[in-house]
Amino acid sequence: MPPECFANITGIEIALPERALSNEDLSSLFPEWGVDKIAQKTGIKTRMVTAGHETALDLGVAAANRLLQSRPGWKDRVDALFFCTQSPDFCLPPNACIAQERLGLGKHIASFDYNLGCTGFVYGLSLAQAYIASGQAACVLCVTAETYSKYLAEADKGVRTIFGDGAAAVMVEASTTPGMEGFVFYTDGSGYRNLIVPRSGAARSNETLCGTPEFNQGGRKPDNLYMNGPAIFQFTLECVPALLKNCLEKSGKAFADIDHFVMHQANAFMLEHLRVKCRIPEEKFIINMEDVGNTVSSTIPIALKRERDSGRIRQGDTVFMAGFGVGYSGAACIVTM
Repeated sequence: MPPECFANITGIEIALPERALSNEDLSSLFPEWGVDKIAQKTGIKTRMVTAGHETALDLGVAAANRLLQSRPGWKDRVDALFFCTQSPDFCLPPNACIAQERLGLGKHIASFDYNLGCTGFVYGLSLAQAYIASGQAACVLCVTAETYSKYLAEADKGVRTIFGDGAAAVMVEASTTPGMEGFVFYTDGSGYRNLIVPRSGAARSNETLCGTPEFNQGGRKPDNLYMNGPAIFQFTLECVPALLKNCLEKSGKAFADIDHFVMHQANAFMLEHLRVKCRIPEEKFIINMEDVGNTVSSTIPIALKRERDSGRIRQGDTVFMAGFGVGYSGAACIVTM
């Protein structure tokens, strides 16, 4: 075991598209949903969406470039690149390999994509810590990037009011002091049909799903996203309290030891129910999505970056993070910033 077997987050940068989709824009498409109603139901006033030519790879590389340029010598020290996306530029090759070339990183690095949506950031931290603890890497670049807007049916107000596009790049480096702990996970594949793009891969077995009345609402086609909102909501209320309990037990920390709680920024309605169910004080619970929307795997790092820049999250603060969603999947950990 190397002497520096712990891992810490040492930098975060984000990238957002330039195009904004406001509640005023959406209310003109869905007259039955006024501007205030959309904001009340989702907690979102604006979401950023990619133009036709922009991709998850573009956003991920932009975030990573900002991060690498923020500290001299970082580019030469990266020895692993993990790229989380459910909207890759290609089924093959992986975004991570193309990103390595665009970023000018060394050819010696480990580089791969992984597909995990809303839990992807926490999984990325877990992978980075494992690589560092095992001596396979000392400086890991974790990128999350999503362009769900490309999967949404134009008339599907249930998802168009929620999802935005965005990317984040996080550096995780070897340390002599622990910075990430208490990793716990949750997987229940029985719910896979409740958040799905049926015709997004090689399988053609989901034609029965595409023929149901629920799927065909909002003008959806087989290559559009389908989300069963009530089912996802119920899964979240079952999954997240258990993740919190198990994470605290595994880390040996008490509830009072946590300075901030940063959940996946799904929507304000769901987050408020989670806060109440988990009995988290409002002053410790972070919601930061009003002008970016639900950016899937990037919601947690985007919130972390913005709250740290504002001074609300300070160096040394202890943060509980939990991702939950597509799969069904869930993951949580505690990070000292």
